[in-house]
Amino acid sequence: MKLFPAIDLRGGQAVRLYQGDYAQMTVYNPDPVAQAREFLAAGARYLHVVDLDAARGEPTAANRAAIAALAALDGLFVEVGGGIRDEACLQAYLALGAGRCILGTAAVKNFAFAEEMARRYGEKVAVGVDMKGGLVAVSGWRELTPEPGVAFCRRCAAAGVRAVIATDISRDGTLQGTNLALYRELLTIPGLEVTASGGIAAMAELDALQKMGCHAAILGKSLYAGSIDLAAAIRQYQT
Repeated sequence: MKLFPAIDLRGGQAVRLYQGDYAQMTVYNPDPVAQAREFLAAGARYLHVVDLDAARGEPTAANRAAIAALAALDGLFVEVGGGIRDEACLQAYLALGAGRCILGTAAVKNFAFAEEMARRYGEKVAVGVDMKGGLVAVSGWRELTPEPGVAFCRRCAAAGVRAVIATDISRDGTLQGTNLALYRELLTIPGLEVTASGGIAAMAELDALQKMGCHAAILGKSLYAGSIDLAAAIRQYQT
């Protein structure tokens, strides 16, 4: 299982939100690159980066500069999400060195676009599926759609999307444990690589996710708060 430590960007700083609430934000490192280097020193080979400002339709030069610097780091496969709503933006991130781009709101509101990007770019595109109460949430988690997240993931797989990053927003940043039942259900979808995100708080959850066949797991608040030691997790679960 691949382990992706997470850096969420707001105003050029590495932050974490509580349950996706921008009003409940903690700054963990004003220097995202320094934070990424700490992850590298612990043995990380993958990095999950989200531009929280762009996800709300408010992109900043500071975040774009941080993403460019993170994508330029040697030894890290960097996936980038947040506010990627057209092919030009996707191409720009790939040109900077990102290994994969994550489509979120754009995939939900313009499914044909997501289907076309998946066809053109293959494994360099994933779809981020954020869920609240089981339903898909978009626009920086401010807007709830009527479509169940699992049904949307099935639609993605049928359209040729290879990978989804599934987040239960109610668990995100809470350290209360991830939604294991959700991932068990998603892993019944044939041909879909599932990345678990949101609320992972203990090594036992990583063990459960690995055993059920999750492709990857994203670690955020658990690393910053110290409930999971990244180096130990990598030694035990990284593939």
